[in-house]
Order: sequence, then structure tokens, then C-alpha cells
Amino acid sequence: MYGKFQKYLQDTLAEIEEAGLYKRERNIVSAQGAEITLQDGSKALNFCANNYLGLADSPRLIEAAKKAMDERGYGMSSVRFICGTQDRHRELEKAIAKYFHTDDAILYAACFDANGGVFEPLLTAEDAIISDSLNHASIIDGVRLCKAQRFRYANADMADLEAKLQEAQSCRFRIIATDGVFSMDGNVAPMDKICDLAEKYDALVMVDESHSAGVVGKTGHGVAEQFNCYGRIDIFTGTLGKAFGGAVGGFTTGRQEIIDLLRQRSRPYLFSNSLPPMIVGAGLEMFKMLEESNELHDRQQENVVYFREKMMAAGFDIKPTQSAICAVMLYDAPLSQKFAAAMAKEGIFVTGFYYPVVPKGQARIRVQLSAAHRKEHLDKAIAAFIKVGKELGVIK
Repeated sequence: MYGKFQKYLQDTLAEIEEAGLYKRERNIVSAQGAEITLQDGSKALNFCANNYLGLADSPRLIEAAKKAMDERGYGMSSVRFICGTQDRHRELEKAIAKYFHTDDAILYAACFDANGGVFEPLLTAEDAIISDSLNHASIIDGVRLCKAQRFRYANADMADLEAKLQEAQSCRFRIIATDGVFSMDGNVAPMDKICDLAEKYDALVMVDESHSAGVVGKTGHGVAEQFNCYGRIDIFTGTLGKAFGGAVGGFTTGRQEIIDLLRQRSRPYLFSNSLPPMIVGAGLEMFKMLEESNELHDRQQENVVYFREKMMAAGFDIKPTQSAICAVMLYDAPLSQKFAAAMAKEGIFVTGFYYPVVPKGQARIRVQLSAAHRKEHLDKAIAAFIKVGKELGVIK
């Protein structure tokens, strides 16, 4: 059988290659940071990591991780409810709940697991999930695993959301699911308006804060802070793998009974090893750092404003953003790969995004700004964008 299947796989891979959509990985041989070292020994400035607060190589977090390993070991070798819960797991869950102003939190191996495990335990075929059209793949997969009826509304379109809520009124329970920041465009979900509609049509609200926590809001506490929606959002999911240190680990935080039921029935939680002590120890230290100072968030926001203004002045088509994500629109998939390859020669590490990661005809370079970037890093990246943009006919 494999001979036939192999031919099918080879043909499919060839089609991907011919369409200019084949993804190739580039090896890094240094720590993640503003500047990285590639396998050939060359240096590059990194503008495509989710390292929003620049904490991925933080000496303080590294030391906290080492200390946690010394005190609590390397791994847990168990799921939480058997013998995989240490005191620090609960401490980290409490720290997450405090950060988001919620009752409690539950840890997962990744936010993909958090989103995959949030809907099925809470909802049945009697219920409805109303999901934004640009939600992350993990939310989409989580919805697929649940038997609830599915409704999809156009990205951040409140008129369409209201229409879908009206359609779902015959269902027992309704939940609106949205990303806080949409990772490919960088726009922020209008959470105040979403909450207004949820209250008008008697629905719950769930938001994935993976790209918004640590970034949006006056002090970076996410969309609830940005739109003053504390107490109006029922469920938050998020990750420790982006702004919060850049490692791994996901979480769901929200109302007490929701978290309690997830502990009893959420399959990715019940059937996956608990987070290792080093991740938990670094996570606890990270939340201490964010309580002590808002410096990293402020610096990151300054970098976003500076980069955006300079790029738009140069003539680039930049999606509107309130986040750390700046989508430089190119529209053509092969062009996005040529552009990224040319940027690499200039010492700038960026990635071209194209179908199926983004819709067909919406290829782009997604630039992600970090608190670790200094002004000279930004200036070098902007100069490279202008040079390559002119060479490839993207700008005049």
C-alpha cells in the first residue's frame, strides 16, 4: 500500500513546491533574541519571533528555570491528577488568574491544547459557538472537536456577529470565540462591542490572548485592559510561549466553575504530562518581573510606532495594527519568499507568509517587534526593507 500512498505524497509535495508554497526551516544556533546566529555562522537581526517582551533569553528567567530544576527536578512523568501536580503549578495558575483578574486558571502543554480542550467539556449539540473567521487554527480545531452548532462571522464585523447571534437564539447556551489579536493581520478584536452583543443576546465570551497578553492595553495586560472589559469576559486562553518568556505552556483562565469542570473533563489536560518544573519556575519569575516594572511593554510599544511610521513613509502597504505585529503586504506568494530571501542577505531574519497560513492572494512579510530591538536594529531593518522593496518593485 505504501507505494501508492508514497506516490500521492510525492505528487502533493511537488505541487506545493511548484506553487511556490513550500516551507523551509532555517536553523538557529544561538539563543532566541534580537540578534541571532544562523547555522552557517552568519548573524541576523530577528524580526519574526513572538518574543514581544524580549524575554526569551532573559538571564533572570534562565536562572529561575535552573533553580526550579535543582529544587523540583527535570520532568514530572505524569499527568496532573495522578502525581503530576507540584505546589508551583498551583502558584503559577494563581499568578495567571491574578494577571487577568479572573477566579482561577488551568495549565496546558500549549495554547493549542488549551483551545483544543476548552469547548468540548462545556458544550453539547444543544449549544452554539460563534467564531471569528480569522481565529487561530487551534480555536478552529477546538470547535471541530465539540458537537455544538457552529456559526462563523466575518473578522471583527459586529453586524455579522449580531446576525449570527440572532440565528443562534434557539440554542441552549451560546459562546462567542475570538482571538484578542489576529496573528496574521495584527488587528485587535473590538472586545467592548463583542461584550455588548454578548450581553444583549445572552452569550458567553471567550478570547485567545496569545498575541495580545503582554502587548496591548495601557500596561500590556491584554484586551480586557484595552477595552475595560474585566468581569465581562468569561474565558481567556493564552500561552507562555510568546510575550511571557517564549518557551512553551498554555493556559485557560476564567470563572471558577468553568476551570473546575475543565480539570475534570478537558482531555488535553487529563491525558498530557504536566509542565516541567523549569517552565513553571521561569513562568512564576516572569510574572514577578511584570509586576515590578512596565518598562519592557513601554519600550516594545515605542518600537512598534517608530517602525510603522518609517515603513509607511517609505511607501509600504502595512495592515492597521494596535499590536506588535506589522503585516507588510505583498499579495503574491512567490514574491513573499523572494523578499524574505533577499532580506536574509541583508542580515534581517523575516518570513514570507502565504496560503494556507493566510488566504490566497494575501501573502505578506509579518514583522514582529520586540522590546529587545534597539533603535539601530529598527533602522537597519527599515533600510533593508527599502532596498529590497525597490529592487523587487514593491515600492518606488
